[in-house]
Amino acid sequence: MWYPSTVTIVPSVEPVTLAEAQDQCLSPETDFVPTLTRLIKAARAHVEEYCNARFAEQTIVSKCDSFADFARLPHGPLKTVQTIEYVDTAGDAQVVNETVYEARKDGLEPSIALKSSHSWPHIRFGSRITVTAVYGGTVPDDVKHAILMLVAHWFQTREAIVTGTIATSIPMGVDALLSNHRRGM
Repeated sequence: MWYPSTVTIVPSVEPVTLAEAQDQCLSPETDFVPTLTRLIKAARAHVEEYCNARFAEQTIVSKCDSFADFARLPHGPLKTVQTIEYVDTAGDAQVVNETVYEARKDGLEPSIALKSSHSWPHIRFGSRITVTAVYGGTVPDDVKHAILMLVAHWFQTREAIVTGTIATSIPMGVDALLSNHRRGM
């Protein structure tokens, strides 16, 4: 079982640039740079949670109960596994040598597999295994467009409630663009 993860190194580059957001919002004015920058981050975070996938590169620490949990990592796509830490049966903190396992970077469904003729170490009963890994990277065009659609919508509708209008979802909108990029929940 995977427990809630912690982002330890936040994305330094967003999947959508400020210039792209300004173009999408038809707003080249520099007065809105802070607003658009904030909306880009919020839209990317929303898309990542909706898809259960990371599109901007970030380092995440996740904890699980067993090496069997490595069959499906809690995030994707995987770039690199930095460390796998555990507590041995004597109660000492240990790091799994990278020669013991291989990272399988299978798109949105990455895993960590044991290499042939190796075995996972025994862990202390009740302790958790900690995986520190880098996720994210290439952003598909349809995901990028969904982020831009959210930025433009939030830029134009800045309040939580709008009165006196009829709202409808746009067919082939954000949900449709993201549907092929959702990880099993």
